[in-house]
Amino acid sequence: MELIHTLNRGVDKRKIFLDRQDYFRFIHDLFEFNDQEWVNTTFYRFRQSNDIASRKINVDRRPRKLLVNVHAFALMPNHYHLLLSQKIENGISKFMKKVNMGYAKYFNQKYERVGALFEGRYKSVPIKNEAHFIHIPYYIHLNPLDLAAPEWRERKLKNYQKAISFLDSYRWSSHLDYAGVHNFPSVTQREFLTDFFGDSNQYKKSIKKWLNDLNISDIQDRSLLLE
Repeated sequence: MELIHTLNRGVDKRKIFLDRQDYFRFIHDLFEFNDQEWVNTTFYRFRQSNDIASRKINVDRRPRKLLVNVHAFALMPNHYHLLLSQKIENGISKFMKKVNMGYAKYFNQKYERVGALFEGRYKSVPIKNEAHFIHIPYYIHLNPLDLAAPEWRERKLKNYQKAISFLDSYRWSSHLDYAGVHNFPSVTQREFLTDFFGDSNQYKKSIKKWLNDLNISDIQDRSLLLE
């Protein structure tokens, strides 16, 4: 299995998520478009409702034939991070095209705008060595700290418990599902990373340790980080 870190951000670093519905929509797209069958990327039914808020994302539909495994994700106001592996040939490129096109059409229609939403084609990098593999899921899940404690990247974080509490309150990533809180469990395929990193209790211990021992250079690819 080859893991791929993919990411993209808004053109001119603009925000691509302006309210809760936008975050819900993109997460819904991660589920809905992860299918080898055709899905209307523009007008398929989507509702911000109690159903999606309670993590039931159209799971009663016919079984999907997955394009990719979504191992981890994090959404930020102007960009996103995904950790993927493909299930079929060209699965990642097909999935990313559907997600980016579908969300851009939704966003432009909602906000009555035209033109590109994202900063070109998504970026991607294969996870080729063990050091990168060990750190990348934690790095993705810690990205939301940029909103509350941006000093984490410079190893200047003083209140680790406050940082973890913020992550535990941030819905727009797969962190909570790995930590044992059902947030959007249908979106991710967590078995691979869970087998490697351990159960939810071990994950919570590990992410605290990783934050304490942080060294961004262990995973840094300067061409990919969206700072």
